[in-house]
Amino acid sequence: MSWMRFAKDLYDGRIEPIRILSDLERMKGEAEELRQLHAGSTTESEDTLSAKAKKERFDGQSWDSPSASPFYDVLREYKDVLPDEIPAELPQDKGIQHEIDLVPGTKYCVTRQWPLPRDQVKSIDDFSESRRQEGQVRESKSPHSAPTFCVKKPQGGWRIVHAYNKLNDATTPAQTPIPRKDVIIDSMAKSTIYSALDLRDGFYQILMRESDIALTAVNTPSGMLWEWLVMPQRLKNASATFNRCVTHLLRSVRDFAPSYFDDVFVHSRAVNGKTDVEVHKEHLRKRLGLMRKHKLYANLKKCIFGASEIPILGCLVEKNGVRPDPEKVRVINE
Repeated sequence: MSWMRFAKDLYDGRIEPIRILSDLERMKGEAEELRQLHAGSTTESEDTLSAKAKKERFDGQSWDSPSASPFYDVLREYKDVLPDEIPAELPQDKGIQHEIDLVPGTKYCVTRQWPLPRDQVKSIDDFSESRRQEGQVRESKSPHSAPTFCVKKPQGGWRIVHAYNKLNDATTPAQTPIPRKDVIIDSMAKSTIYSALDLRDGFYQILMRESDIALTAVNTPSGMLWEWLVMPQRLKNASATFNRCVTHLLRSVRDFAPSYFDDVFVHSRAVNGKTDVEVHKEHLRKRLGLMRKHKLYANLKKCIFGASEIPILGCLVEKNGVRPDPEKVRVINE
C-alpha cells in the first residue's frame, strides 16, 4: 500500500489510528495499574501508615533492642557475624573467585586519569590507603589502568568509583542465572515469621583470580597505581560472581533461607509441635552459623528479625500473601 492510499484510508476512517505511548505515558499507566492493585488488596489504614509506624516496623535492629526479644540471644550468640566493623584482613578463599575472561584479541585496557578537585583527591587517597591497610589492594605495575573519580553521597561525603568502561567492554559476559523474584516469594508461602539480612561489603569478601589481578589496576589523581586482590565494585560480571558465591555457600539452607544477591531472607512457620518463633530461631542459627563458617557478614542496622511481614523486592510478604509496598507505589506515582 502506498503512503497516499494509507493516508486516505486513515482519513476516511477505514483504518483505526494507533497510538504509541511515550516512556512517560507508559510509566504512568503502569503506576496506575499498580495503584489499583494496591488499593484492592489493602485497607486505607495500611495505605496511610505514619512515618512512625513504618519506622517501627521496618527499621533495622540494633544492640539497643530490648533484651526481651525472643531473638536477642541468637543475635548475641552470633555477634561476630553482625560486627560494627569487618575484620581488616584478606578474606579466605570461598571456593569461588572472580574471573575476567577477555574477548580474544584484546591487548591493553587503558584510560587516562583526569584532574579532580583537591578534596576529592584526598578522599580517593584516604580510600586507597584504607584498602591497602586491609590487604585488599597493593601497588601495581600493570599495563592496564582505569581512572578513579568521586560521586557525591546523598548523606554527604564521596563515593569512590573506578571507571572500568574499557575493561568491561572487553570482558566476555557471564551466563549466570539470576534468582527469580516469583520463585523466592513462592517459597515463603505458608510461613508466618520472617527475617531479612543485608550482607555487608560482599564484593570485598571474594578473592580475584590471581591471573586477573593486573586487569583490575586503577590509577589515582595523585599518581598512584593500585590493583585489587579482592573483587572491586563496577566490574562486569561482579554481581553474577557474588550471587553465585552466596548461592553456593548457603545452598544447604535455601529451603527456608533464599538469597537475592546481597539480600538474605529467612522464613518459618510452626511445625512438629514447635511454635513459629522456636522454628525461626533454629533457622536463624543455621543461617548465621553458615555465615560465620564462610566469613560472611551482615549489616545489623539494615537487618530485620522476627517480623510478621518484610519488604522483598518491591513487595510486602506476610502470612496472608504478597502485596505491593505502599512506599514503592508512592514513589512511582510521584
